[in-house]
Amino acid sequence: MEQSFEALRQKMLAFRNQRDWEQFHDPKNLAEGLSVEAAELLEHFLWKTSEESRTLAPAEIHKIGEEIADVFMFVVYLCEALHLDLFEAAAQKLALNEKKYPVDKAKGSKKKYTDL
Repeated sequence: MEQSFEALRQKMLAFRNQRDWEQFHDPKNLAEGLSVEAAELLEHFLWKTSEESRTLAPAEIHKIGEEIADVFMFVVYLCEALHLDLFEAAAQKLALNEKKYPVDKAKGSKKKYTDL
């Protein structure tokens, strides 16, 4: 099922607006909700080894997908509340990261840019 980001964003906003939830979607509450949803995503990996996290059962992957979708929706709602363009913010951050982590210094390294 392929659809554009904008079409999906509009469906998400319509879903929210039909339920009159925009009144609850201030930046503080959305950031808190995003954190809660990210924790629910993390819970699926609790006590698993790195190898176990790479070999999950399809049912578990489905549940994780639902949590990822919740995180995504909170990010979209937060961007909406702050009038941020998600794609522009990501492009700007990628450009910054390209400077902070040049390939010749960062390739194959897990070091933070301050330690490269």
